[in-house]
Amino acid sequence: MRKIILSVILITILVLTFVSNFILSDSPIPAEAVKFDTGDTAWMIVATAFVLLMTPGLGFFYGGMVGKKNVISTMLQSFMAMVIVTILWVIVAFGLAFGPTIGGIIGNPLPNLFFQGVGTSTAWSLAPTIPFMLFALFQAKFAIITPALITGAFAERVRFWAYLLFMVLFILFIYAPLAHMTWHPDGVFFKMGVLDFAGGTVVHMSAGWAALAGAIFLGKRKIQKVNPARITYVLLGTGLLWFGWFGFNAGSALGSNGLAVQALGTTTVAAAAAAMAWVFLDKIIGHKLSALGACIGAVVGLVAITPAAGFVSIPHAIFIGAFAAIVSNLVVSKFPKGKIDDALDVFACHGVGGMVGMLLTGVFASKAINPAVGDNQGLIFGTPTLFINQLIALVAVSIFAFVGSYILFFVVNKITPLRVTEEKEELGLDISQHGEFL
Repeated sequence: MRKIILSVILITILVLTFVSNFILSDSPIPAEAVKFDTGDTAWMIVATAFVLLMTPGLGFFYGGMVGKKNVISTMLQSFMAMVIVTILWVIVAFGLAFGPTIGGIIGNPLPNLFFQGVGTSTAWSLAPTIPFMLFALFQAKFAIITPALITGAFAERVRFWAYLLFMVLFILFIYAPLAHMTWHPDGVFFKMGVLDFAGGTVVHMSAGWAALAGAIFLGKRKIQKVNPARITYVLLGTGLLWFGWFGFNAGSALGSNGLAVQALGTTTVAAAAAAMAWVFLDKIIGHKLSALGACIGAVVGLVAITPAAGFVSIPHAIFIGAFAAIVSNLVVSKFPKGKIDDALDVFACHGVGGMVGMLLTGVFASKAINPAVGDNQGLIFGTPTLFINQLIALVAVSIFAFVGSYILFFVVNKITPLRVTEEKEELGLDISQHGEFL
């Protein structure tokens, strides 16, 4: 049956793309402005490439943490996100995320099927100085890494084909609505005034809650404590993530401007502060200063500053990074690992880090940094409205992402088993799922 389904998918894509000039309209979508800035365009091309690099970086980051017999499968889960989500994004998901609104919840995908109307001579309304296609491709990289983040929670026990199916459903039913609600001018969160500069809700909170749902649904590994296969992979992955994150955050300014520089600065110091706070806290509570701890801390800082990057000052970014690292470290240490097997602490790091960042955006966002904040500044400036809106969004996204993802895991499991057998888990996913080994 799987062979038949895969054959139908491939044939359908080949046929539709072959005859696309007959079945799709080539009329461009009207743009509010089409005067492109070459500097903005050049920077956004580079930023798009930066963000794509984060996903193989994540593969190394996760791959180094799992046991040796699961390294290839874990890294391939990230790589295949680049493959599957790219095609899905072009065909339908971009329209669902950024198409004409349907009730402020989801976009109408029909005008943008197969990137119809997404060309190089029109522009997105909130990014008028770069081509529409460049904006769409930049956003594709965010969609790619989000399901890849989830994989760390159910590492070493998931069937690969089931993961691919879940990834498709997650993008369509969880990621796309969240992106629309948060970043589309007609989205419900956007209209509420919720601030998410580069993906605290859309990427990290959704991935964190989905990871928790997956860890609960799939159950515990037969052997939970394994020696990391390659700490050097983790170090390499962290470096690639940190490098790529400059495109993630500074690129979300959607231009080569002062706001991009501000986001670059806040991203830099938040990651450094978080890594420092993590290893300091490890020492305070009696652990050794470890490479793994430094790497995890840096990534938590990058996660936490993501929603706030273009809205807060440098000193406040240091606070956000350090505070998020302390909170996540404590959550990791107190997480009920014997009951819930979140293999690589995705919820404690990405989910909790994203939530801390969202709330602290509501505390520290300043119109002096970004005029788009307006009068609803952060709580520290005496205005509670933004903080309350951030809190409402946090609760709503948490419920939506967790419940929705759990339902998707249930549906996928009904179609094809999510978990490998005990024998295949014991053998390792590299051999049992891919016929390869280190």
